[in-house]
Amino acid sequence: MRTLVIGDIHGGLKGLIQVVERAKVNASDALIFLGDYVDGWSESAQVIQYLIELSKTNKCVFIKGNHDVWCEQWLASGIINDVWYMHGGKETIESYSGFSKEEKSNHLDFFEGMPLYHIDTENRLFVHAGFTSMHGVEKEIDIRNFYFDRTLWEMALTMDKRIKKDSKIYPNRLKHYSEIYIGHTPTINFGEDQPMHCANVWNVDTGATFTGKLSAIDIDSKEVFQSDKVMDLYPDELGRNKK
Repeated sequence: MRTLVIGDIHGGLKGLIQVVERAKVNASDALIFLGDYVDGWSESAQVIQYLIELSKTNKCVFIKGNHDVWCEQWLASGIINDVWYMHGGKETIESYSGFSKEEKSNHLDFFEGMPLYHIDTENRLFVHAGFTSMHGVEKEIDIRNFYFDRTLWEMALTMDKRIKKDSKIYPNRLKHYSEIYIGHTPTINFGEDQPMHCANVWNVDTGATFTGKLSAIDIDSKEVFQSDKVMDLYPDELGRNKK
């Protein structure tokens, strides 16, 4: 059995389907999704429906991202967050135009059931963005850090590679987990279209919401599976690449 970790999808159902096909996912594979399923390309509601169906055949973990928090809020109350609307929320609302009240209710249940992080039996942490407590995720004071924090990745990205994990100056935040898997900050921001590995942190968001691909990584073999550039799969859309 493989465990595959999938980065930020952002409404790109066609990219998700490509990754599932290229990874040859079967019922024995466990799938961990790092959040931000919606907002960007035109099929956000369809992504959620696809994932609900996928969870019936595969063991799945769906981490909650910041865009998912905004979408959940809208489904629950009708409240439209202004920042959300400008960063993909408009497209997500439009994607729900053909969905019934019952279907929207099922999607709300799906969002509400998402954990903010997951720790597996090998002490690997999976979280959308990061955390700030030097004592680990259980001691995090503000849960919004799980889906907004970028300091964890910035710290890993700039660390001196000569510092060993048993060193006194190795960051305590990183010592709690054998590996940490995150999304939220696109690797294309750093000129990389593949998942990036710094210290013991793996960033699997390869920019599907902008000009990059959707990625999945086998956490044991570290084999990477990718879609085409998602923007090329939606040639008549700008998504979040609007200027």
